[in-house]
Amino acid sequence: MPTTVHEFAWPDRVVVGTIGLPGARTFYLQVRTGKQIVSIALEKQQSAQLAEKIDEILDQLITLEGNPFSVPTSTPIELVDNDHLESVEEQFRTGVLSLGWDPTTAQIVVEAYPLSDVDTEENEALPNDADADASEVLRVSMPVGTARAFAKRTREVVGAGRPICVLCGQPIDADGHTCALPEV
Repeated sequence: MPTTVHEFAWPDRVVVGTIGLPGARTFYLQVRTGKQIVSIALEKQQSAQLAEKIDEILDQLITLEGNPFSVPTSTPIELVDNDHLESVEEQFRTGVLSLGWDPTTAQIVVEAYPLSDVDTEENEALPNDADADASEVLRVSMPVGTARAFAKRTREVVGAGRPICVLCGQPIDADGHTCALPEV
């Protein structure tokens, strides 16, 4: 069975957003070009790590002599996207994410593969040949400014969850919190 590739080379919009209340949110990576829109479900931790790694790549690129790819040091204000997700129809739940850099187009490249039976642990990577067997893949290529704005928004979305208890470090639910102090 051939792999269905949802490819977005220069997306009009690429964001991480959520549906639901803090503590019960579902995270989505949503990409749109024109009328084509794809939404895939992510874990909160996957979203946070994606933003962190994108910023790491961009920060490394800035250090190249002369900043040849014109990587912004901060988020360009005109690229800030604080709008809600558009209509969400989940294409698949993400298992493995890969992240790369394409110097020919000066774009960050994100690939997302569906969760499969091979994904036995949260942070375990698929064997090399498993990517080829994926039924679907989402491939998004973002220019450096868009990638910087994407990372900023993603960090804000992840951080907008439940507040953390200063005593035990666990999330505080809207209906209360029983503090489980760490043993000393």
